[in-house]
Order: sequence, then C-alpha cells, then structure tokens
Amino acid sequence: MADGARLRWAAWLAAGVAMPVSALAQDTDPPVIDDQQPADDRPSAEQANALGEQGRASENAVRAASDGFGVSVGRETIGIYSTAEVRGFSPTRAGNIRIEGLYFDQVWGLTSRIRRSTTIRVGLSAFGFDFPAPTGIVDYSFRKPGDSASLAALVDINSFGAAGAEVDVSLPLIQDKLALGVGAGVYRNAFYNATDSFQHIEAVSLRITPSDRIEIIPFWARSDLYGDEAGPIYIPAGDFRPPRVPRRRYFGPDWARYRGVAINYGAFGRADLGDDWELRGGLFRSLFDDTRAFTNLIFDLTPQGEGAQLILADPPTKLASTSGEVRLSKVFAEAQRTHRITVSLRGRDRGQVFDGAARIDLGPVRIGEVLNPPRPGFAFGPQANDSVRQWFAGVAYQGQWQSVGELTLGLSYSDYRKRVDQPVFGTVSTRSTPLLYNLGVAITAIDNLAIYVSHTRGLEESGVAPAFALNRNEALPAIITRQSEAGLRYQISPDVRLVAGVFDLRKPYFDLDVDNVFRALGDVRNRGIELSLSGKVTGNLSIALGGVLLDPRVTGDGVRLGRLGRRPVGTPRERIDVNLDWRLPFLPGVSVDTGISHSGRLPATIDNAVFIEARTLVSLGGRYAFDLDGTPATFRVSMSNVFDVRGFDLRGPGAYDIFDGRLVSAYLTVDL
Repeated sequence: MADGARLRWAAWLAAGVAMPVSALAQDTDPPVIDDQQPADDRPSAEQANALGEQGRASENAVRAASDGFGVSVGRETIGIYSTAEVRGFSPTRAGNIRIEGLYFDQVWGLTSRIRRSTTIRVGLSAFGFDFPAPTGIVDYSFRKPGDSASLAALVDINSFGAAGAEVDVSLPLIQDKLALGVGAGVYRNAFYNATDSFQHIEAVSLRITPSDRIEIIPFWARSDLYGDEAGPIYIPAGDFRPPRVPRRRYFGPDWARYRGVAINYGAFGRADLGDDWELRGGLFRSLFDDTRAFTNLIFDLTPQGEGAQLILADPPTKLASTSGEVRLSKVFAEAQRTHRITVSLRGRDRGQVFDGAARIDLGPVRIGEVLNPPRPGFAFGPQANDSVRQWFAGVAYQGQWQSVGELTLGLSYSDYRKRVDQPVFGTVSTRSTPLLYNLGVAITAIDNLAIYVSHTRGLEESGVAPAFALNRNEALPAIITRQSEAGLRYQISPDVRLVAGVFDLRKPYFDLDVDNVFRALGDVRNRGIELSLSGKVTGNLSIALGGVLLDPRVTGDGVRLGRLGRRPVGTPRERIDVNLDWRLPFLPGVSVDTGISHSGRLPATIDNAVFIEARTLVSLGGRYAFDLDGTPATFRVSMSNVFDVRGFDLRGPGAYDIFDGRLVSAYLTVDL
C-alpha cells in the first residue's frame, strides 16, 4: 500500500532558508548575479528540455541529471540516493525538504501535477545553500505556468493491472502578468502484494508577475485515496528472515482499507528590490485527513510460515503542518569579487494526534491462507497529542573570488519546543535552544576543477516511531547532527563531469529497544566515499553513474553491553547505480536505456543477527519520440527487475515486506 498513508506528523512554520548564488551549485532559478555564475554550471539547453521545461514529452531523467546522486523527472527516478535515504539517513524524516530552495515542513510530498522534478543535493550541489543540512537536501522544482498556452496529456498501464491518466494545462490569462496552471490525474493503483486503490489528484497554480521584478506563485493540490488495503508486515519469531511469501496475493481482510485526503497549498515568490537587494519568501500548508487507517501485522512467524495476524485500526486523524520562510539578501560587487549577505527567519508549529488504535486479533495464520472475518466494531482508546513549535533566525555570508575560490559561512539560532499530552502519563514538555553553523571553502583556481571542504552543525527531525512499535506514530525529538566533508568536481569535457567526495556524518541512533519502544539507543557515525560521473559521453550516449562506499558504525552503552550490533539497521555498505540512454542513430526518434542498481547486504535487526542479502537489479526501457499530427509525442515502454529477483525489503528492525517483482510499464505522452 502507499507509504504516504502511514505518515503521522504535522506542523506550522514561518521561515528562512536561502537558495544559492554559488558558482558551485546548480540552481534552477536565475542567479542573482548572472555574470558571476559560469555558463557550464547552469543546466544546459538539453538538460532543461529533459527536465520538461518545454513539455512533458521530452522528460528524461538520464539526460536531465547533473550528477548520479539522485534526480526524479516525471515517471523516472535514478541515482544512488532518494528522498528516503541519503548517506545512510532520511532527509525527509530529518525535515530537509525545499520548494525552489524554500523551507517546507512536509506532511504530503508535492504531487507531480505541480512538481517538475526532484533533485537530491549533497556535496558540491548543496554547497551554495546558505543554510545547508547535514543529511542532504531534497529540492523540489515547481511546475510554473508559462507565458504561452500548452497542454500535456499522459496515459499509462502496467503489468500489475494499474492504469492512469494525467493532464496538465498552462494558460496565460493576462499576457506577461498572469498565467494559470491546472493539473489533474486519475489512477487505478495496483501493487506487488495484490493491494490496490483508487486515487484522483487535482492541482491549481498561478504565476503572478505585476512587473519584471516581482513573481508570486500561489498553488493548491489535493489527493483523494480510496480503498487502499493494508499490505502485511512480516515479523519473524526469531533471528531469521521470513519464509518465501507468494507475490501478487493479498493476506488481509477486505475491510482493512485506508481512506484519506492529502492537501498542500500555499504561495512563494521573490522580489528584486533594486540595488542588488532581493526578498524571497513562502508560506506552505501540508496535511493528511485520514478517515480510516490500518496496520496489518503477521508476527511470531516461523520458518514454516505459521504465525498470528493482528490488525491495528486507527481512529480518524487530521495531521497538519504550516511551513514557510522569509529572507532578505544583499549582493556587493567589487572587481573580481562578490559578496552576498542573507538574513533569514523560519519556523514551524507541528501538531499530531496518535494512539487510540483498536486491536483486532485474527488469531493463528499460515502464509498462503487468507483470513477474511466479518468487519468488527472498533473500540478506539484515548488519543495523545504531540506538538512542536520551532523557529530559526540566521545570517549567512557567501563570498566569490572569480577564478580563485568561494567562502560560505552561516550562523543561526534555533528555539525548539515540544509538548506531549498523554492520557496516562500526563504532559511532558522539552525545550532546546542550540546554536547552529556551517562553513565551507572551495578552490576554483585550476581550470575545470573545483575542490571544496565544509562542516555543518544542524538540528533535524528524527521522524516518528514505526507502526509496530509500542509507541507507534509518536513524534520523536529533534536531534543535533554534524557533518564534515571534502571533495572535488572535474569537468572532463564540456558535457561530462566527475564528482568525488568523502564525508563523516554523526547523529543519535534511534531504533527499537528490547521493550519494543522506539527511542535513542546510542550514536551512529557514517563515513563514506561517493562518486558520480554524468553527462553526454558521445552525441548519442548519456550516462548517470553514482556510487557510495559506506562505513556505518553504532556506538554507545548498548554496543558495549552487547545488546546492539555495530552496524545500524537498514544501511548497506555499498550502493551503485548506473544508467545509460542511447539514441539510435539509424532510427530517428528512438532511444533505448538501461539501469543497473546494486545494493549491499544490510543488517535487519538491532543486534545484527540477521541480514538482508545483497541484490543487483536490472531495468530496460525504450522510447519513441514522434509527431502526432504536428504535436510532439513520446511512447515509452520499460521493464524493471528484469530477472525477477526475489527477497525482502526492511520496514524496521525485524520487520519485513516482500520485494517488488518484475514489472512492465508503458505510457504515452502528448504535448499540445
């Protein structure tokens, strides 16, 4: 079932984070000082086209990628990192989400009806952010309405039985002053475990430009999800993985179906105040309104496939977060040097309701047999309330010396307050007021080469307790994180670049303890080496290659006493992702692509007694770009997990789900 249906966190925020003017960062927005940003550091015309700026028919993640670390365009996602995992941690759980560089406390991620692309920014690609985050940044690029009328339509199907249709319209209402964007999608979702659902999404946005110095983008998006069955989570009775589970079979009662609404709305914009002053800001609202939600557990599972089944039914819950930021920047230019000072403010007020779940014990079960008892009455218990109020105030400096280097500094103060009201334990309040900072130096004195070193101290979220924990859905406290890194970027040719770096990232370690409570158990340190090679190798061949070698280590009393293993749960030592896109010179409009993704074995329990084995997945695809009566169109077919590799995904320590099987997908996109 959809992971979004399991989120249990919400917030209010009014705020400040800055987008880069750095010569080292790839910004999707025009730089404040155009003549200070080298042309080869901006997206090329071909990259911009592959990002869908000219229409959805040209979307192509491999051609759009500026590195191999992570990018999502339309239906395609590539790279070694994702919104769920960067350098062994989750940037989404940490709260490191940005909309066009502006802070966004996400409950529901931006739908592709208003999101053009997603980029994972680490190392040099995050160097120019005034207030970077240790876990990396998930940067959403917005689908802004254009100055000319356009319509893009897409229909798709796959071998699991899913089907969908999407349409995106851009319509200028007042030339050069006001443009309207409308998007809609309807989907019949179908998944590897035979769960399915129905969903429709609507989105509206405006682009308001009263002058060439002001741009304001208000937007609204909504998703309605119906009948999303709760796929089972398998919890073995001992130190072993679950037995083989049949694919495409649903093990659960028909009535355990999610129903809920997700909404994002808000506005962001910028104003050129003249004399190199710039004002940027945004305010965002993100929420889930869950009518029904279920967790399906098959626990005490034996190697013979016998266990017990438990359904947890949650009472209706509304989760909301308002987030935003405001900042003021000034640029000072002198000969070969420029200086940029940014003052920013951001904050949030997050609230959630948890607990109160009804327990429906279905009794003994055997894998392969389906229990489908009548729908019971749900006796919900009292609920707890969790709220977080937090604000940041900071100042940042960026200095550039043309053909010499760059210096970036940031200092911010945070006031973090959390309150938990529980029926049994009463009210507990905590407060933290840390001083946060970042500093970095880059040397660009050698042609085609940039070398950098940086250090960041940040305050990040630690997420929520998983559904199978005793304190399920409880929001965990914010934590201090530290990251030191160094690396280089070498422009091998005008179209091919190499990026390499080393990093040391440290955080408190949260996981299940022996009492099944999800809490801090020690500290974790992830050291690693990462590499990226990307660009057009030849006129017809593009590559996006990424790799990371990681040395993750857990420390603390739990390790010394033997209760914890030395490796954190769910973190592999190595990950490699290679993607190629080849335009066939003898068949105009036809291209083929392939992806090879390798992930090393990873610990599945906190004592490291059980591991999920390493796996390598292969995908194949092809697309045909053609004119449909003068209209650009693309037909794409792809196959993931070509060799139908089997195994398990980890849902938490000692908790498993089956891994996707082979999937064939096809879609047709038309730009009008």
